[in-house]
Amino acid sequence: MWTGSHHQRAMQPATEATVLGDFNGAMLTYNGVSSRFFRRDGRFFVHTDGPDGALRDYRIDYTFGVAPLQQYLIRMPGGRLQALGIAWDSRPHAQGGQRWFHLYANERISAGSPLHWTGPEQNWNFMCADCHSTNLRKNYDFRTRRYATTYEEIDVACEACHGPGARHVEWARGRWRSTDKAKGLLISLDERRDVTWRIDPATGNARRSLPRMSEREIQMCARCHSRRAQIHEDYVHGQPVGDDYRVALLDPDLYYPDGQIKAEDYEYGSFVQSRMYQAGVTCSDCHEPHSLRLRAEDNRVCLQCHAAGKYDSSAHHFHKPGSAGARCVQCHMPATVYMTVDARRDHSIRIPRPDLSALSGVPNACNQCHTDKPALWAADAVRKWYGHAPAGFQRFAAALNAGALGAPGAGKLLDELIGDPGQPAIARASALVRIGNLDLAAIAAIRQAVADHDPLVRRAAARALSDADPHLSGPILAPLLGDRVRAVRIEAAEVLAGAPSDVLGPDGAEALARAAGEYVGAQELNADRPEAHLNLALLYTRDKQFHKAESQLHDALSLQPSFVPAAVNLADLYRELGRDAEGERVLRAALARSPEDASLELALGLSLIRQGRRTEALGHLADAARLDPANERAAYAYGLALDDAGRSAAAIDVLRAAIDRHPYDRDALGALAGLYGKTGDPQQGLFYAQRLLELDPDNTESRDLFDRLRSQAQPRGRPAEGAGR
Repeated sequence: MWTGSHHQRAMQPATEATVLGDFNGAMLTYNGVSSRFFRRDGRFFVHTDGPDGALRDYRIDYTFGVAPLQQYLIRMPGGRLQALGIAWDSRPHAQGGQRWFHLYANERISAGSPLHWTGPEQNWNFMCADCHSTNLRKNYDFRTRRYATTYEEIDVACEACHGPGARHVEWARGRWRSTDKAKGLLISLDERRDVTWRIDPATGNARRSLPRMSEREIQMCARCHSRRAQIHEDYVHGQPVGDDYRVALLDPDLYYPDGQIKAEDYEYGSFVQSRMYQAGVTCSDCHEPHSLRLRAEDNRVCLQCHAAGKYDSSAHHFHKPGSAGARCVQCHMPATVYMTVDARRDHSIRIPRPDLSALSGVPNACNQCHTDKPALWAADAVRKWYGHAPAGFQRFAAALNAGALGAPGAGKLLDELIGDPGQPAIARASALVRIGNLDLAAIAAIRQAVADHDPLVRRAAARALSDADPHLSGPILAPLLGDRVRAVRIEAAEVLAGAPSDVLGPDGAEALARAAGEYVGAQELNADRPEAHLNLALLYTRDKQFHKAESQLHDALSLQPSFVPAAVNLADLYRELGRDAEGERVLRAALARSPEDASLELALGLSLIRQGRRTEALGHLADAARLDPANERAAYAYGLALDDAGRSAAAIDVLRAAIDRHPYDRDALGALAGLYGKTGDPQQGLFYAQRLLELDPDNTESRDLFDRLRSQAQPRGRPAEGAGR
């Protein structure tokens, strides 16, 4: 069954049997470049733009994937394989396929861009190989900037999931047949053995006959079917995914506040949010693991566990039988299209919540089909059907949304979510990293999270204290330095780098050194990426090893001169070392390469202010605010600079516009309230001071500002109404 599957065809040598695209002189023009696909001497070629923009012939060495699209890999100097940005749509003609298309059709990607097919974002060795081949070793040498990447098998073969197969071969030859239930496999993915799902006639839902006692299968699948970063290469089958990968949480740029997929998130981060996961469902309950086909077609895969009479009925779905709306997945697993043609279903398996769309703008399955109707229309329809607005299993949208925005009451909502064991661990972990104000309740929640059973929560507990004083974070996080999961240990090590040994408890310094060594190893594994060198620089900066930090930032820029975060952090390091003039040179050089980057303009403007060149700084801060209107820090800095230049009215306009976009920006609210008081309008200032105080009622500075403006605003000789606290 494995032969012919997507795993077996994940990567193949380019041959007549494997290449699906039209290489008979077909052409595609993109961004002014006309690429031609042709054959020569029995091989496949593309005539397209290379790293310098010049047109050349490039040989196709490998196919990558098979459906609904196929990409092609080209061998480049330094042991690199690069994925061509033009792909073949392998769907049938009737579905719009059998054509060449560019993966970034709505952008203008040119040579020199990281997204160009010759750039780092299309590099097979780092971006793709670990999941498409078996037992991969990247073997990157930073000194020579070369790869010597190897794999045991070119595709996703048996050993990718089952581990080394020598003992299995011996078993198949007759040894241990009667005694080895694992059949000689390193790990036995047998969590479904002797398990049945029995449907309760009263509820129409099934219960697992035996509790799921392990997550071996789910954790194994998560190695590739998750949004994650690799932190360790010597994978041992059966160990947690967190020993080798840092799985992404429900970050705002990846997921919507209710946990629905936004970016290319794959399945694991969604599935562990689901009620199905909570009930003991595994991947292979729905998917046959060798052919990768569903266990049953269409609704029947769901009806394995859900009574047809109750759920495959118009009384449940309120749509015409046989229509799209009558399909379980259409409502409970809506699809998002990635890579132009690849529709992927959300595996959080949630109840549609159009009411949440109306409140916070998240998508919903109803309006994915009924695009001509507003979310309130869909919410009303659902309420009429069921007599109430369904709450669903995932009940964390309000907390995560409030935390991301810094809205009033966010702290209480986040604390409640963190402490709710009935909600998904990935959501509770995501709440931890959104904690802003470390009050007593938040500290208590973090302490509890350090001992949580789920490694995502423990890891997030460390991240929640990343900006805390080591005398607070050290005693709380020290136990995580010896955590059983690598991702947790190295997160704690990153946060505690530079912490005095006396705050870590007995043996704490040694534990920190060991975990920090693992963190360094994780970054060195990814030394082909500038982000890894930036991470090392930040670690060394925390540990006051400034020379090492500087060296790592230069390494990051040598790998990718346009990597803006490295330039900004190098300039910031120079600021900390009292070398602002050198930082200015770094920022100006980076701006010459990336003239429309707001973060560079902001950093340069702030550098110039520190050097006393305020008039010159004002122009750069104005550019930062113009280039990135969503950046509240840029608007805040520009507003203060305008006021400093004597242009208080203009400063007020800038800060008011910033608050319109970010209504809970504490810095802008405080600055605007103070400006109104300064310019003779304390009543208006009081309005913004009141909003600031609502965000953080216990903040003494906010209270003092409010009291001062209230005193200014009240008529002389008459006490203000409600003057008490």
